[in-house]
Amino acid sequence: MELDNPSVIAEARAVFDRYEDALMNNRTEILNEIFWADPRTVRFGITEILYGIEAIRGFRASVKAYAQRVQRKVHITSFGQDFACTHLEYERVGTGLIGRETKIMVRLPDLGWRVVSAHVSLLAGQDPGRN
Repeated sequence: MELDNPSVIAEARAVFDRYEDALMNNRTEILNEIFWADPRTVRFGITEILYGIEAIRGFRASVKAYAQRVQRKVHITSFGQDFACTHLEYERVGTGLIGRETKIMVRLPDLGWRVVSAHVSLLAGQDPGRN
């Protein structure tokens, strides 16, 4: 299996950039399109735990506007021709809060690249479980 094929990384980056543009411009229809339309799709957000595309679409329908953010670091790894992970470190505009986002993407027959799992979180000030 080939790791980090430049053409696969470029394809994953194009999906990543399209998603970011849609997020910053409240283009919910594009955000929904990028996610795999399947009950097995998962999205863990800042305040929500969503299993299945219907739950994800329901959440997105409730959002009036997404928090603006500035990318600090993007890291993409590909595994073979059809699997990639994107990782984003970002700063929320106006708050200085640091966030992280991971997307697992798969190239699906007849659909192209789709996000099958995503996790978004904000960096906590402290970890009360760590001594």
